Amino acid sequence: MNIVNSAITGNEVPAESESPYSALINFYHAFNHQDYDSMQSNWLQTAAASMSNPLGDVKRGWEEISEVYKKIFSGAATVYVEFYDYSIHTTEEMFIAVGRERGLLQFNNEKIELAIRTSRTYCLHDEQWKQLHHHGSMDDPKKLNHYQSILINGVNS
Repeated sequence: MNIVNSAITGNEVPAESESPYSALINFYHAFNHQDYDSMQSNWLQTAAASMSNPLGDVKRGWEEISEVYKKIFSGAATVYVEFYDYSIHTTEEMFIAVGRERGLLQFNNEKIELAIRTSRTYCLHDEQWKQLHHHGSMDDPKKLNHYQSILINGVNS
């Protein structure tokens, strides 16, 4: 297993447009630039897609997942994350990226450092990698509560 410690920020230039690495670059570019159209393009547009992230609950289908990104992208807080300490496990039609995200949430004059355990599952759909599932967990309960309060309610806890 190859563990990669250099971060994916979304600003990298992909070597191959159809590689798992490129799909991850496209995700982090969409997220860190709050680009909803690119985010939508990164995800599988069916009811099979699912997400369990630090904002809580399980979202099923692109319609539910898209609401999470709309809320993050249109809120008063700014969130930046990069993917590091990861491995990519591939088959011909799927890959799973398992690693960590570090980043920053900025809200008003406050900055919160983020540390999230993350996995992303992609499937090959119409010859393109599409995100099928995301799972993210934060280990620090106080930081998780603060993160949720800001992004869900737009308030400091």
